[in-house]
Amino acid sequence: MSKKYLLGVDGGTEGLRAGIFDISGTPLAYASTTYTTQFPAPSWAEQDPNDWWDALGKSVRKAISDSGISVDQIAAMAVDTTCCSVVALDDSGNPVRPALIWMDVRSAEQAEQMVATEDDALRINSNGSGPVSAEWMIPKALWIKQNEPENFDRAVTICEYQDYINLHLTGRLGASINNVSTRWHCDYSREGVPKSLLEKLDLGELAEKWPQDVFRLGELVGGLTPRAAGHLGLTPDLPVVQGGADAQIGMIGLGVVKPGNLALITGSSHLHLGLSEKPFHGTGIWGTYADALLPGLHTVEGGQTSTGSVINWLKNLFGESDYEALNRDASKLPPGSENLIVQEHFQGNRTPHTDPKSRGAFHGLTLKHGREHLFRAAIEGVAFGSELILESMRTNGFFPESIVVSGGATRSELWLQIHSDVSNLPLTLTKNPDAPLLGCAILAAVGAGIYEDIPTAVEQMVQIDRVIEPNSQVHAEYQPFYEAYKASYVGLRNIRNNLEN
Repeated sequence: MSKKYLLGVDGGTEGLRAGIFDISGTPLAYASTTYTTQFPAPSWAEQDPNDWWDALGKSVRKAISDSGISVDQIAAMAVDTTCCSVVALDDSGNPVRPALIWMDVRSAEQAEQMVATEDDALRINSNGSGPVSAEWMIPKALWIKQNEPENFDRAVTICEYQDYINLHLTGRLGASINNVSTRWHCDYSREGVPKSLLEKLDLGELAEKWPQDVFRLGELVGGLTPRAAGHLGLTPDLPVVQGGADAQIGMIGLGVVKPGNLALITGSSHLHLGLSEKPFHGTGIWGTYADALLPGLHTVEGGQTSTGSVINWLKNLFGESDYEALNRDASKLPPGSENLIVQEHFQGNRTPHTDPKSRGAFHGLTLKHGREHLFRAAIEGVAFGSELILESMRTNGFFPESIVVSGGATRSELWLQIHSDVSNLPLTLTKNPDAPLLGCAILAAVGAGIYEDIPTAVEQMVQIDRVIEPNSQVHAEYQPFYEAYKASYVGLRNIRNNLEN
């Protein structure tokens, strides 16, 4: 019998990646294809779903070619994507307009309309106190209905990036319980689809436009259609296994599948995801979400909208080709970047404020400050934002026992150490930091019957690399800057409100 391999696909903000893994979780090859994002107006962000499909074909073909394996050795595949990248499809599965990707927050007004309903489904938003994030599914769908009624009426299906890809892979329309539980206000431990909420918004027809089938993580969606197989260079009928939101699938790739653990997923944004045996809802956090990752467990979430994207913006602004020089120069500075504070809300705040109108700011600039100060202060601002989320979780009774980190930040020792020092917690790194892709491979392994369930697959496919320990003295030095960071949001919000009034 020939050796079996697994195909993982990660549809991200800036491009789509494919990875080939063996059944022990060892990667053989990766391939990536970029696509563009359009910003038609402030706080808007759109992508063409056809670009996703094109990138999928290119990345999968290249990954297979580079791996040197035969396509008939691939046992199964699974796909994760950005979450709440909302796409409206006609009866042929083609988009009627560009997708409103996750960072698009044009629907701030619609999010406020949701809060005004006071519906019980809003309990996942800071225990019903709100606010609702404009990033999520229902506000975006409502925006389309209210502002583009012709497109809303043309849309037979309104779904996510994830669902669009699986539809075109298998011909079967479905949704991931991961996405619908965390972003669509669905709770299948209780009422399922939030029909009361939709009706209060005069959006009842959305329930019929959503995919009617909902799959658990690792569940078989279907086999590759001949068209999809030809596009990807794979064999027809290859099992396609249900994935979910990129960051949450990253939890699986990091081995965060037990209560008390927390995953820190870094990239264009930051996500902070933990698991609890008991459901709870609290101010400043999202969740908990029943069964979103594993049956019987509840997911708690925090997140920052702009993190790596802010650092990348600075790099491009400086005209720097890589990060090495910036990291080297910034590492020579003391904690606090000589009294420079950055609020990282370039595209709003996800948690704990859930304020899509908040914006980024640099405070304390002097003529002494150079690019190394701006760079380090931006990293510190991101770390402060993460610590504020952890503080909110602790306030609501969730105390992380361990933090496992993945993504772009793992390539910077400076960034890792700052994160650890600010939070005064150790950061664990796995041998394969590409957690979403590995998470997809784990799900594919379960769907193919190689492993009995997700925890068993994790035990076999996730390995620990090293641990970053915090410096308690540096942590103490950061405290006044952290307090200044917290105060900056209040002050800037008041300035904004005065300008708006």
